[in-house]
Amino acid sequence: MVDLHYTVKDFKSENEVRWCPGCGDYAIMNAVQRAMAGMGIPHEKFAVVSGIGCSSRFPYYMSTFGFHTIHGRATAVASGVKLANPDLNVWVITGDGDAMAIGGNHFIHLIRRNIDINLILFNNKIYGLTKGQYSPTSDRGIKTKTSPFGTIEDPFVPGQLVIGARGTFFARSIDSNLKLSQSVFEGAAKHKGTSVVEVLQNCVIFNDGIHAAITDPVQRANRQLILENGRPMLFGDKNDRGIVFDKGKLKVAIIGENGITVDDILVHDATEVDPTLHMALINMHLPDMPVAFGVIRSVAAPVYDIEMVAQNEQIKQTSKIKCVDDLLNSGNIWEVTGNTPSNGSGCSKS
Repeated sequence: MVDLHYTVKDFKSENEVRWCPGCGDYAIMNAVQRAMAGMGIPHEKFAVVSGIGCSSRFPYYMSTFGFHTIHGRATAVASGVKLANPDLNVWVITGDGDAMAIGGNHFIHLIRRNIDINLILFNNKIYGLTKGQYSPTSDRGIKTKTSPFGTIEDPFVPGQLVIGARGTFFARSIDSNLKLSQSVFEGAAKHKGTSVVEVLQNCVIFNDGIHAAITDPVQRANRQLILENGRPMLFGDKNDRGIVFDKGKLKVAIIGENGITVDDILVHDATEVDPTLHMALINMHLPDMPVAFGVIRSVAAPVYDIEMVAQNEQIKQTSKIKCVDDLLNSGNIWEVTGNTPSNGSGCSKS
């Protein structure tokens, strides 16, 4: 029996980690390593694939199989890795620019196909590696090196793209909450199909404090809704606030006011196939609503790589072609007969 009692150290490489001091990437990596150590999966079964960006240095710092690919193509390469070796536990590490700008097309089609891959999207709302340009998730009006007067574009909301691409799993965490990140990574790994985890991450150099309103220690409890499947959507420093459905919209209610009780608070169901409520949770934002964290959506659906293997096996059983020779000798075949012309071409048809 192989000993699968791994520790975080088993997943740390010997390479020097070269992110900026204070970068949120450190905490995310630590949470991933903790999650992998407790999954009970042989060490050699992990593969980490990344694109380009600060977050995409991730494979160098992991003691797993890894592939640092090119800009925006991590999802395409990871799809090939998983389909070529379905036994691998494949993780994609990407950023808001890498995934949703140059990699946007690959991103949505990975989700649509529902290949059994875990994707972690580091969202700091900026291009960090290339020194501070606005990204597809940058807030409207933000001033950057490429928008000195403020952006005039509306940002992508990653969860909206996941739902729009018929995604089966979406979760959200934040770099400062190691326990939450580890929990959602474990949930993503258990999910069969494409799992997308958006992690709100701080870039201390080019977008420092971008998530400060959410992480503020004084107001954090009132601004973060940590979802748990099957539990009421309660939050607040006294846990006396909750989410209710009123006139077709989600709203915040305070228990004890206007006759509101715990029974009136919505109970989270991540497994509901209809994405309407999941989309509403994804869209909640400050200042009127808290930001939703945890596993927001996790539903069962056909998995591409499993379906592909099953289809191939079925075709093998019914196909008359069992090998390459069978293929080459099927259909219209022409046999070279030497010096005797046939049909005016030197070949005869058989």
